[in-house]
Amino acid sequence: MDTNIEKDMENNTVEFKQVGAVAWLTLNRPAAMNAINLAMIDKYEALLPKIAADDSVKVLVITGNGRAFCAGADLKEILASSNAPAGEADFIDRLTVNVLDVLRNFPKPVIAAINGITMAGGLETAMCADIVIAADTARIGDAHANFGVYPGAGGAAVLPRLIPLNVAKYLLFTGETLSATEMMGYGFINKVVSADNLQEEVQKLAELIADKSPIVLQRMKVVANATADKSRDDALQQEQVLFRQHMRSYDMQEGLKAFSEKRKPSFRGY
Repeated sequence: MDTNIEKDMENNTVEFKQVGAVAWLTLNRPAAMNAINLAMIDKYEALLPKIAADDSVKVLVITGNGRAFCAGADLKEILASSNAPAGEADFIDRLTVNVLDVLRNFPKPVIAAINGITMAGGLETAMCADIVIAADTARIGDAHANFGVYPGAGGAAVLPRLIPLNVAKYLLFTGETLSATEMMGYGFINKVVSADNLQEEVQKLAELIADKSPIVLQRMKVVANATADKSRDDALQQEQVLFRQHMRSYDMQEGLKAFSEKRKPSFRGY
């Protein structure tokens, strides 16, 4: 990866490491339960485009350092940024557009490795992932209502698309948290693992995904993400359009040849 990716070492609010084809971003404000502040947004803005453009990275994992994945946005910084000059992007503008929207539409699979407390903006971050793996000690909730704060990054708009409406309303209205096992039962979490084995299990899963054709993964993600906003027939039509394009790809031809030759395919991502 570009050596410039580690510039500004003093800003270690988000730590980067690459393990094979897997990029790990670790939120690193453990004393503040990894609450999102402007320095963290700065680091996200610097790292995400580089990771997206780096062909050596096939999968992105986001996790937290300490007892929290992310407890939400730093309310003090939100309050301070509310007085930003007219026309200047404030805290929420940058978080929603430059971070969460980028993660939601990231061209590579994104895994949220929920290691602990996950609330408000932390929940909204996890909602942007394609796959969510959680430690058995994790607790997940919304919490905006506890502070009289309205969710501005998908809490009310997206959460009811991911879990049953009455469960989403419970989390939104009460500010309470649910266990990782409960959230898995509602379909938000894919798998619950021992907290001691979280990173190992997520790395193993990420490597399994990274072994697949990058262009297949990207195209499947585009269609799957759009499904909720399309009729079945429109979704099928979009799938067929991309299928016709994909038939001419190197990776599809390589995959078919490898199958017939009884060998492992060597995908190139085009």
